[in-house]
Amino acid sequence: MVRLPISARFLSVGRVAATALGLTAGAAGLQTASAQLTLADALRQADRAAYGNRIATAETAAQTARSITPLKGIVPTVHFEAGYVRTTDPIGVFGSTLRQRSVSQENFDPQRLNYPDALANHQGAVVIEQPLLNADAWIGRRSAAYAADASRASEEWTKMSIRVDVVRAYYGSVLADERASTLRSAARAAHAHVSEAEALVRQGIATKSDALLASVRAGEIDAQLAEAEGAVATTRRGLAVLLGQSGTSVRAPVISSAALPSADRIRAVVSEDTADILPSQRADVQAALSGFDAARANAKGARSLIMPRVNSFARYDWNSADRVFTGDRNWTIGIMATWTPFTNPADISDMRDANARGDVARAQAEAAEANARLELDQTRTALQVALARLSIAERAVAQSAEAHRIVGRKYEGGLAQVVELLDAQAVETQSAVNFSHARWSAIVAAAERRRALGRDPGYLEALDEPTSRSTSERD
Repeated sequence: MVRLPISARFLSVGRVAATALGLTAGAAGLQTASAQLTLADALRQADRAAYGNRIATAETAAQTARSITPLKGIVPTVHFEAGYVRTTDPIGVFGSTLRQRSVSQENFDPQRLNYPDALANHQGAVVIEQPLLNADAWIGRRSAAYAADASRASEEWTKMSIRVDVVRAYYGSVLADERASTLRSAARAAHAHVSEAEALVRQGIATKSDALLASVRAGEIDAQLAEAEGAVATTRRGLAVLLGQSGTSVRAPVISSAALPSADRIRAVVSEDTADILPSQRADVQAALSGFDAARANAKGARSLIMPRVNSFARYDWNSADRVFTGDRNWTIGIMATWTPFTNPADISDMRDANARGDVARAQAEAAEANARLELDQTRTALQVALARLSIAERAVAQSAEAHRIVGRKYEGGLAQVVELLDAQAVETQSAVNFSHARWSAIVAAAERRRALGRDPGYLEALDEPTSRSTSERD
């Protein structure tokens, strides 16, 4: 059966047109980049407004506020008292008269002592209380400080993890755009194959099965394209929610990147993470260690309830029949010691509970350290694998394009069936999609590697630089 060369010519023109479209889109993206969202913009917005960050910041503020509570058993307190009493109680009347410095001989009359007239007394006082020895308060203060440290470290880890999520979602949105663009070009070429095959059938040069196969393959690509276009909107909205957008309608951000960074650019930015660089102190490990310190201090605080307490006080009192804070002044100072050597069941329960929580915190700290060491190994391997897959996918793109070209030539000369041509196109399309995914995977692996090292994944902002050129630009 004789084949016409129209197919090969169309494929060549199609690839050129797709490249031109890619270049046009890239240029348009550069022209409006100033008004669009870069990765650096997204990271800053997430630091400020992401839901997880806002929650972590509020929890840290609450824990820091709670760390002040134990001070009530440490620092002095001053309070003022004012009151008014009118009574006919014999003891109350005589006592108030004595406090007002108005006792006379007549006050000792038995009849008057037993049945006094009503007496009014205005009382005012200034009271100072100074705790001297409250072991549970001092230990509680230390425990609360450790808990605040743990909360701050946990907040820092949350922010770093969200930055990783932002990198994943930001370039995931770019990946969705690039995949949809690739499938759009593939769909146009596939439908051109269908039209060509149908024309050949009408001319009696090709069989009906050729047209049917071309139509089936075009339908498969159309289905993939519909899914990819839906993913574009979904990923954009997901990024918007991650960045802290709220309300009934979430506005999808406009991404500045027209395409994923080139393989060479990715390798240049992330290559140092494949070496044995020293990790920093991870915030999640620090949070677990501080939590363990807080739990140990809390257990000591529970046991300190059986220790003696010593507190002091001083007060000035004024008593007058006329008004508050007038009359002669009285002062009183004192020290009070209390000791409860035998605790009640509730205190015993608190001690046992605190000891058990200490065991839990110890296990959590050990688990955090072990998990950190494991993630160091895992992320290093994952990044190395991602970079290896990137190189393989990059070669596959070039190889599949060449294979498609060769099959197109064979089809022109009648040496290949249409199914071979369609298969070659499908392989080239899938290779392009795989290459996009390989670049995205390498970026995500680099971000996760940085987090495992206890370092900021925001260094991937370098991928936003103008020197980063997309595959379509290089082709």
